[in-house]
Amino acid sequence: MFPAVLAVTQSAVSASVIASESVAIPLAFELLAVVVAAATGALTARENKLDLVGAIGLAVLVSLGGGLIRDVILQEGNVYILRQPLALPVAIATAAAVFTFPVMVEKPDRLVAILDIFSVGLFAVMGADKTMLYGYPAITCVMMGFFTAVGGGLLRDVCLARVPYIFQRSNLYAIAAIAGALTYIVLVQCLDIWNIAAAVISVAVTMAVRWWSIRYNIMSPTEVDLHKLPEPVKKVARPVVRPVCKAAQHVSAKTSQAAEQARLHKLERQHKKDRVRKGRRG
Repeated sequence: MFPAVLAVTQSAVSASVIASESVAIPLAFELLAVVVAAATGALTARENKLDLVGAIGLAVLVSLGGGLIRDVILQEGNVYILRQPLALPVAIATAAAVFTFPVMVEKPDRLVAILDIFSVGLFAVMGADKTMLYGYPAITCVMMGFFTAVGGGLLRDVCLARVPYIFQRSNLYAIAAIAGALTYIVLVQCLDIWNIAAAVISVAVTMAVRWWSIRYNIMSPTEVDLHKLPEPVKKVARPVVRPVCKAAQHVSAKTSQAAEQARLHKLERQHKKDRVRKGRRG
């Protein structure tokens, strides 16, 4: 009995130590990301003519679904949606407010777009950070950061029975989340930068990649077949046009005029002969 109690105590202590070493994202930023994601989910529900329950469900999925996917896959530590007591109430309240008064987020669409990509970068950092602290390899950390950032939108599109937006050709969205998570892992593990500074830089990288793709209309690549290489262009010989001097052109014109006059004289003589023959016959 005592070894089991000791093991549970040690695991709880190690979990608390790991939690204390995680990146300290301010609670206001976490809730801001939840609010923005929940607002986009509620707007999607209005566009698809869903009721209030559907709006709340989509808002919770978009705002907290990515972290839920991460925690279910990792099975390490506490589930964020259960550990943070304010996350779920904030998502529900945001969904109800946006569903009732959509003009709050429809008019400042540019601000909502900026906050949306900010929340994506923040969620990517949080997902990569939690995975890294439990000792997983770098590629797993980036993957979990990706799922934390865009997993909510993935669940939203699955519930609406449509192709997920992150899998469609568009401006860089999922790639921006991957860039943010990868930047955080490189800065912390390879360059040994303070995790708070690394988080700020990673969110900035995510927003910069997204802005760059929108500013210059950079789209995610679609199907590419390297087997079908472009055929080489065949060379076609062009006729060489040599310049003709003016004297030669003048002589040629006179020759053609003389030939035309000779032809006309010949036709006149032929007509005269024909008339003479007709007169003799008459």
